[in-house]
Amino acid sequence: MHGIKTNFLTQGSRAIVSQSTAVIGIVGTAPDAPADDFPLNGRVLITDVRKALATIGATGTLPAALDAIADVSSPVIVLVRVGVGADAQAQDALTIAGIDKLITAEAELQVRPRILGAPALDSEAVTAHFAGVAKKLRGFLYFAGEGETVAEALTYRENFGEREMMMIWPNWSSSFAGDAVARAMGLRAQIDADTGWHKTISNVTVTGVTGIEQDVSFALNSTDTDAALLNAAGITTLVRFGGGYRYWGNRTCSDEPLYAFESVVRTSQVIADEIEQGLAWAADKPMTVMLVKDTIETINAKLRSYVTASRLIGAKTWYDPALNSTEQLAGGQAVIDYDFTGVAPLEGLSLNQRVTDRYYADFASQLAS
Repeated sequence: MHGIKTNFLTQGSRAIVSQSTAVIGIVGTAPDAPADDFPLNGRVLITDVRKALATIGATGTLPAALDAIADVSSPVIVLVRVGVGADAQAQDALTIAGIDKLITAEAELQVRPRILGAPALDSEAVTAHFAGVAKKLRGFLYFAGEGETVAEALTYRENFGEREMMMIWPNWSSSFAGDAVARAMGLRAQIDADTGWHKTISNVTVTGVTGIEQDVSFALNSTDTDAALLNAAGITTLVRFGGGYRYWGNRTCSDEPLYAFESVVRTSQVIADEIEQGLAWAADKPMTVMLVKDTIETINAKLRSYVTASRLIGAKTWYDPALNSTEQLAGGQAVIDYDFTGVAPLEGLSLNQRVTDRYYADFASQLAS
């Protein structure tokens, strides 16, 4: 080179694009569905749930589940239709195979299912397997509790300890065994679209239901009820008050208290996914001081946007020299830390009422005026 040359360099933080979280992943049966539109064990992307209902047939679990979802919202759905098993064990095997199809759905359909369920097919074996898939997808699983009584539901809840799942008991009054799960999935998608992933499904009116399958005692101002007992065990239940039917409960099945709330788990998942995807530009670039600074500022900018939007209470990103040795950096490996405080639901509100005579202190002056 003999002369002057300008190199155009790109430095500074990059915008991290928000991803869609309101994508349902559902597995079920539909024996009458046309194979061309709903291939057996195939992944189908549904963008119009009412249109899908018109062609999927009337038998199996999927028609009823889609109808329940459509009562609440009109989300994007990744659907996997599985066969009908000869018995419960065979059905579990078919359903589990279908659940595994969701793991690679994003590669085929360009959307990742995050709101997960197999309404009416979620036996204990199916639920246990689905929990592992939910972890891989960074999704959230809604499943039905088993049992005819509160005591039996509490016992069943002890089988699960993963943070990516929520148990719902009992069912809405319906001929469809998975109605409460399907409607929870539809409601979750609607809340994501209207409010955000930082709001739980609890205490939001559910449309299309007329009753609750089991009696669940409930009082807004009492802890001595079935609903309070179920919630304390990490079970979301169903109640009716304030002129409507609602899910009542915010808690996951997590055995780690930091991830007790549905909103915090989904916040953690969304932040991790969006930051990872938003930093793809930095991979394999020369690891300079400027690159690390740009990476930190990129993360901080996104975290600040969450705080501004009231989806986080607070968050920050930093570089810890103790985690980044000379040898590690020379080997192309860097570690950047960030933390956050998620928005917890106002699960309990205590009001202190006091009786006092102090407002009589200026009684005479009030009369005089």
